[in-house]
Amino acid sequence: MLNISPNKLNRKVDLMPFRSSQRVFHERDHKHFNRFLMVFSLIGFIVLFLPWTQTISGVGYLTTLNPEHRPQTIQSPIPGRIEKWFVQEGDFVNKGDTILFISEVKNEYFDPDLISRTGDQIRAKSLSVTSYQEKVKALNSQIGALQQERTLKLEQARNKLLQARLKVQSDSIDLEAAKTNITIAQRQYDRVVQLEREGLKAITDVEEKRLKLQETQAKLISQENTLLASKNEIINATVEINRIQAEYTDKISKAQSDMFTAQSNQFDSEAQVTKLENEYTNYEIRSQMYYIRAPQSGYINKAIQGGIGETFKEGDKLVGIMPSEYALAVETYVAPIDLPLIHIGEKVRIQFDGWPAIIFSGWPNVSYGTYGGKVVAIETFISSNGKYRILLAPDPDDHAWPKDIRVGSGANTLALLEDVPIWFELWRQLNGFPPNYYQPEDGMAQSNKK
Repeated sequence: MLNISPNKLNRKVDLMPFRSSQRVFHERDHKHFNRFLMVFSLIGFIVLFLPWTQTISGVGYLTTLNPEHRPQTIQSPIPGRIEKWFVQEGDFVNKGDTILFISEVKNEYFDPDLISRTGDQIRAKSLSVTSYQEKVKALNSQIGALQQERTLKLEQARNKLLQARLKVQSDSIDLEAAKTNITIAQRQYDRVVQLEREGLKAITDVEEKRLKLQETQAKLISQENTLLASKNEIINATVEINRIQAEYTDKISKAQSDMFTAQSNQFDSEAQVTKLENEYTNYEIRSQMYYIRAPQSGYINKAIQGGIGETFKEGDKLVGIMPSEYALAVETYVAPIDLPLIHIGEKVRIQFDGWPAIIFSGWPNVSYGTYGGKVVAIETFISSNGKYRILLAPDPDDHAWPKDIRVGSGANTLALLEDVPIWFELWRQLNGFPPNYYQPEDGMAQSNKK
């Protein structure tokens, strides 16, 4: 009776005599069906103009708002060997509690008295520094004494030079006097000789004047020798000054050289002391690293390195810990085309895995089992999965998140955008267009999506 064949049986065969046909084919049923179609069409047409909230869906998981609250592993900054465990998996530890004890595996740290012996070396080198300091002080005193002695010696030599110069002046005056005396004696001798020739003087007078002239000549020669000796004393005094300067310059330079050598040894010893103190501090800090302690209060999740006597390298993971106090957040991902529609402070609806929910993406007010979130961070660089990471915090204006959810569980998110008619949303979906681009103004977009 499907009227597939070109032979129209309904025109050749009358079905009305049959009881079943009488109960099906009658105008009253057609009238009710037509009314139903009209009402349904009218309701469907009205529904097309109802508001529909555009959304952006995402898939993520639970994490923590603060990085320090996330699960972490504890590493050892030094290589070692496990000697003793103080906890077991599932135990709660407070911040600073000892988790395990390790021992050294490097031979340069095997000495149990390494710290005390390094302290002895520091004390010995410190005494060496003190000795060099005292030697530098002694040499400085010696240099000061030499400089003072040089000053006195030079003053004495300069006085001798001044005396020699004054003596030269005195001898020069005496020489001039001797020259004057010889001139006078020569004149007297010539005058006596003339008078003797005239018979006015006796020969004895002539001889007396000649003797006096010779004595004056002898005194002149003696005075010239004395003047030359005085000039020679000036030269000797000048040479003595230069000798004193050279002698004490050599002595002071040698003392200064010894002082600089002592200072160099002092600085070298101080550098060695500083190096030993650095090593001493490093040894002390390293000895404290033998006890692996909890960085914060939490629960021991897993012992990554197990057993006793097992060795590990520096930086190897030893044990995992989950902080006991943390602020939950949801880490979700959105496609790059939807990133411009996400803003800090936007409202988001979240469905947690394991929590039943009835979701109407376009009508969030009638959804059941979803919880409110707020965008607090938007990653500016794309992730390895080709999407952008969005961090959501609990919405303080919505009801609190369930207490039994745990970090790492899954979550589905719906970011609430603009309200548009349903016919517009259908048209957008059929054409594959993205949601409307908009910018919230003074939080109005957020308040409209509550």
